[in-house]
Formats: sequence, C-alpha cells, structure tokens
Amino acid sequence: MDIDWAALGQVFGVSLVASVALVGVFTLGIVGSSTGRAEGSQTGGGTTVLARTGAYTCFALCAAAVAYGIYIITAP
Repeated sequence: MDIDWAALGQVFGVSLVASVALVGVFTLGIVGSSTGRAEGSQTGGGTTVLARTGAYTCFALCAAAVAYGIYIITAP
C-alpha cells in the first residue's frame, strides 16, 4: 500500500482553508445580525438594515457552500 502524500496534503490544505473560510463567513453573519440589538435601535435605521442584509448574505453563502458540499458527496 502506497500513500500519495502530496494528494493527502492538498486535500488537508483545501479542507482547512474551506472550513476556516466557512466559519469566518458564518461569524460575520452572527455579528451582522446582532448589530442592531447591541445598539438598542428599534427604528430600523440604514446601518441596521445594511448589517442585517449583509448577515443574510453571509448565511446564504454558508447554506450554498453546505449544499454544494452535499452535491459533491452525492454526485455520481
């Protein structure tokens, strides 16, 4: 049995970068969704709307990445 260490290292590197990026984007979504609550603003100002829109975009990117991963796993 021979292990292709270069391919194993490449898979490890790509997995590490993808997981750190996905966690980072999700964290940005959490921060963006909690911005309006931290300021105590209930008026729905422009900054709060922009932060909430960015948060929803981050969550949509996370959902798309997970869906793509499931697609890759289940593709014939």
